[in-house]
Amino acid sequence: MTLQLYFARRFFRSFLSVLLIFFAILFLIDLIEQIRRFGTTDTGFGTLMVLTVLNVPESLYRILPLIMILATLALFLSLARSSELVVTRASGRSALKSLIAPIIVAVMIGVIAVGAFNPIVAATQKQYEVLTTRISGEVSTLSVSVDGLWLRQGSRQGQTVIRANRANLDGTVLSDVTFLGYDRDGQPTFRIEAERAELVTGAWAITGAKEWRFDTGAAIPEVDAFETPQMSLASNLTRNQILDSFGTPSAIPIWELPGFIRRLEAAGFSARIHRTFLHMELALPILLVAMVLVGAGFTMRHTRFGRTG
Repeated sequence: MTLQLYFARRFFRSFLSVLLIFFAILFLIDLIEQIRRFGTTDTGFGTLMVLTVLNVPESLYRILPLIMILATLALFLSLARSSELVVTRASGRSALKSLIAPIIVAVMIGVIAVGAFNPIVAATQKQYEVLTTRISGEVSTLSVSVDGLWLRQGSRQGQTVIRANRANLDGTVLSDVTFLGYDRDGQPTFRIEAERAELVTGAWAITGAKEWRFDTGAAIPEVDAFETPQMSLASNLTRNQILDSFGTPSAIPIWELPGFIRRLEAAGFSARIHRTFLHMELALPILLVAMVLVGAGFTMRHTRFGRTG
């Protein structure tokens, strides 16, 4: 037990060392990237540092398997160089038993990474996307909630909020849809209820619509409401804009991802990417254990062949 605790402690220290080294490298690389991306704007260096701090955890989380295998290589090469593995085998212990402690540590790191570090990464990534959107002036156009699908489009005249119960896979065909128009001062100007709306070039082609106007001065908008089988509403949205507004699955905490997948599928979208990402996250502890075994397979052969470095 004492020997296993010793190996576990050594392995954890090795993991932390490699983690800190990669954090420093990724921090410098990401800072340079933020300067290149936003250096021509009025963004200050302090804001660029904040963007870097928010973005690095996601990059670090993605390369955890690489960090794990390098930590394993560093540990067993160090043990081989100091002949500690030779002494362990001479004492009657199998060299494979020395893998028990690193494997347990890898499982614990994987569970903590998925259960605790993943929500932190999701929060920092979401905040990073908010800040970059604010700096670049781009606006997220899509949101999926329990109430359905929400879209937003803007023009010089104002904003239009769109809610639909269902949509096709790319969000260009909406069913049971509502359009709410607002002027530049945020005052409502119209409301359209429709059976179907399809995004065509530069407009929404609306079918089975009823429109209420709120900018006519009428005390009761229902008086001026009218129904029409076909109508068109100008739009600056595109299919790619709608798809890009989903963001990355890494910006959603793993605890909220199953619910988001259900809402996405209920709205008519494909959740294949998010479901695959969820399965990859759940398999992370097993992947880290595999990295330990691969790393040990390359380094423990020195002990078996009598070459201790």
